[in-house]
Amino acid sequence: MAELVDFSSESFLRDPQKGVALLRSSGPVVATKFPILGRLWVTTTYEAAARVLKDSTTFTLRKEGGSLVGLPWWMPKLIRALANNMLTMDEPDHTRLRDIVDEAFRRRAVMDMETHIRAIADRLADELFAAGSPADLVQRYARMLPLAVICELLGLPSADRPKFIAWANSIANLTSAFGFLRLMGGMMKMRRYLKGRLQVAREQGGEGLIAELVRVEKEGGRITPDEMVSMVFLLLGAGSETTTHLISGSVLELLKDPARRDWLAADWSRAGLAVEEFLRFVSPVQFSKPRYVRHDVDIEGVKLKKGDRVMAMIVAANLDPGSNECPERLDLERRPNRHLSFGTGIHFCLGHQLARIEGICALQALFTRWPGLKLAVDPSQIHWRRRPGIRMIAELPVVAGA
Repeated sequence: MAELVDFSSESFLRDPQKGVALLRSSGPVVATKFPILGRLWVTTTYEAAARVLKDSTTFTLRKEGGSLVGLPWWMPKLIRALANNMLTMDEPDHTRLRDIVDEAFRRRAVMDMETHIRAIADRLADELFAAGSPADLVQRYARMLPLAVICELLGLPSADRPKFIAWANSIANLTSAFGFLRLMGGMMKMRRYLKGRLQVAREQGGEGLIAELVRVEKEGGRITPDEMVSMVFLLLGAGSETTTHLISGSVLELLKDPARRDWLAADWSRAGLAVEEFLRFVSPVQFSKPRYVRHDVDIEGVKLKKGDRVMAMIVAANLDPGSNECPERLDLERRPNRHLSFGTGIHFCLGHQLARIEGICALQALFTRWPGLKLAVDPSQIHWRRRPGIRMIAELPVVAGA
């Protein structure tokens, strides 16, 4: 029964609730087949997902020999090098790298950026229809805001931003062999570029998170040059891609029901509460990275064997009626709101506060500037990219409205 769910199908990505319910009816952990990765287990409840994410001794990202669980043997060497970052590390390497970036983030005072982020969002909202109407909100707004913020945070020149837009689009378009080849070319160029920016920071110093990472590197020497490149690559991707889909998914839900938009616009102090619910309901990141089962274990009555692979299904945890009342309903006033959109355990998302701030600023700036914003097509014509594991709207055409 579990194999009836196609995680890359548009029907699942459009409305995951039916597929999640089907999986959950088979148990709290079910054996299934996942694109590229093959057969493995996925969790279907909040508690099972939280256990897999928290128990980093039993469920590890690396096998006994140190190879990465979620990376097939045929992946190119470049992919393997860039995947060697703190997001794919077990202890003690995870803490070593996490401490370095935590220190750099503290020095940059991320929480003090809200006013500046709102200014960027205001500017992008003003320019939404500069190239005509209807405008694709994904490309013109939802992608541009997090990219602008993370580039400034890292200290990357604004003139180089088209490089990152092209790179982000190559990831979003990864739905075919041709898309994979384009991605490889883009990643090679990006890796060379980031190595160059790190070298400039080593020689000349500067402002931004890259310069802070270099200072930490010089002070402690706890990170290799290749790990530095992978770290910046991770921050650039993780700091933009998932927030793009949080913003576009949130806007879609508000445009589908103008009453919700009007409720939010009437009092923007509610925006933090609303974004928390969008994180749960939209669930841009649907699965964790696969884990390796270190020894035989029982999860809520389901027995997993040593050597099995398991993924925490974030979207299923967020839609678990055992954790949230009427989880199938979008409730912008939901309290409490138990979701795992930022994960939990040692890999809890480093940029969770930044993503929340960007989500709030994006919605407020957009609907303040364009209070009559409308979809240019019927909601049934909105399509999702067939990328298993990430829920991303392909295009979101909008018009200014009255």
